[in-house]
Amino acid sequence: MNQEIFIQDKVKNALEALYGASGVNVPLQLQATRKEFEGDITLVVFPLLKTSRKAPEATAQEIGEWLKANVPEVENFNVVKGFLNIKFSASFWKEVYASIAADKDFGRLPASGKTVMVEYSSPNTNKPLHLGHIRNILLGWSVSRLLEENGHKVIRTNIVNDRGIHICKSMIAWKKAGNGVTPESSGKKGDHLVGDFYVKFNDLYKAEVAELEAKGMSKEEAEEKAPILQEARQMLVKWEQGDKETVDLWKMMNSWVYAGFDETYKALGVSFDRIYYESQTYLHGKSLVEDGLRKGVFERMEDGSVWCDLTADGLDRKLVLRKDGTSVYITQDLGTAVERFTEYNLDEHVYVVGNEQNYHFQVLKLILKKLGFAWADHIYHLSYGMVELPEGKMKSREGTVVDADDLLEKMYNTAKETSLELGKLADMSVQEQDELFRTLSLGALKYFIIKVDPKKTMLFNPKESIDFNGNTGPFIQYTHARIRSILRKAAEAGYVPSVPEDVDFNEKEISIIKLLNLYPQKVAEAGAALSPALIANYAYDLAKEFNQYYHDVSILKEENRSLRDARLSLIATIASVLVKAMDILGIRLPERM
Repeated sequence: MNQEIFIQDKVKNALEALYGASGVNVPLQLQATRKEFEGDITLVVFPLLKTSRKAPEATAQEIGEWLKANVPEVENFNVVKGFLNIKFSASFWKEVYASIAADKDFGRLPASGKTVMVEYSSPNTNKPLHLGHIRNILLGWSVSRLLEENGHKVIRTNIVNDRGIHICKSMIAWKKAGNGVTPESSGKKGDHLVGDFYVKFNDLYKAEVAELEAKGMSKEEAEEKAPILQEARQMLVKWEQGDKETVDLWKMMNSWVYAGFDETYKALGVSFDRIYYESQTYLHGKSLVEDGLRKGVFERMEDGSVWCDLTADGLDRKLVLRKDGTSVYITQDLGTAVERFTEYNLDEHVYVVGNEQNYHFQVLKLILKKLGFAWADHIYHLSYGMVELPEGKMKSREGTVVDADDLLEKMYNTAKETSLELGKLADMSVQEQDELFRTLSLGALKYFIIKVDPKKTMLFNPKESIDFNGNTGPFIQYTHARIRSILRKAAEAGYVPSVPEDVDFNEKEISIIKLLNLYPQKVAEAGAALSPALIANYAYDLAKEFNQYYHDVSILKEENRSLRDARLSLIATIASVLVKAMDILGIRLPERM
């Protein structure tokens, strides 16, 4: 039951009874009562003064008295200047609870009719996924789930950046120093093997630059003229021209990387509805550039490069085709966006991409609008902060990133060590223990990353994330396992969770019901803000409330059967809402720990 809708109708009845107003066009402004005042919902009476023709305090007092006398669900009220604070009765909250407990889809909002695409992951095929990708992937997955809970049809998509100069760097290094090595011959995961050659290219490049500098070149000239960089550039041109040897090498090394990515995605528990490849979309982007040249949106320079002048819009000039005819990132993004909106008739498109690309998405939207695509206004860049470590930032080309697979293994080992220290798993099989450790490690990782507002830069500490106390995934997982343990014991004793008519909830139980009742509102707020962090922190608040309640009251040992069964029903509902909330974050809650 929505208390705001409920009280709106009753206030309109009061206005009609007190002042003869029909209530149809009378503006009602309601808000949650501030914590320092007693009440559940507050009516702001200032907009009603034209109707009442009385002072704010007098208007609030009269409406409050009418509600208390005529609406059994209103237990009391108080007036603070022009604000009427209304407190609902225990019977009202009992009715609210009954509707929550009976609603299997509690928290899921009605179908909106909107189709929203969410792009996340978007890796390059020159290196394995790392901690930065993990934040992107987990945000993308949870935002997708959040939008689904808000009633939207969601299409999860990934664009694989499988072409470009960075890909050619790994290919050149493999040709020069690989000696025909493969994932099979090396025993290495394919994305790791290719990533090693990206780092190797950087080493070879630095050595050549140093050698050229020693021969008298300036650093800038040496960096530009290093032979290995020239080879990489020539390889990119050959690839775009369809040179068979180059394309065959590209296909082979990319296939290694795709297999590696799939393993990591599976381990993280994420997937995609559609995967796009830059190698397939960049040509559409190039055709858009030709169209834009005809329309005067772009300009071709004397050296053959093509630019878009955005200075009149407060931005800069943007390169869309290099002088050798090869495309850049913005080129394929233009083509991909048009393909997606055309194919799926999207209402909105959310790009989950780090905040270092803020300018890129400003440019993308503006160029699309100049090309005549009105839907460009429905592109949203979910700009998130970087993930940093206690030792500082990560750099892919120097090989100083935190590898996603290594991190998952480290999280698993930490979860295993922490769980075994508690000494409560003796009766679990090795297979059950393994499943639990994986569930806990993923819960810790996902929650630690998602609980931070997406826009903020975050510091990641694996050990801290596994803590079974505080604002962590394992704390919420442990809370759920504790509730399930109580309910199993209740079932063994023949107790049936229910809320008999003769039971009245106490103040602590009512406060929990109020918190449960906030869940749909939190889903809506988080969906509007594209911030799963709001759901993560709501789940933590609910878990905290349960643990305090469990500490304060007797559940299984309660002698009053009706009260015992009502409390069992209440904690079962807490467990259910925790499962719903954490599912949005992609986190499973174990039955036992």
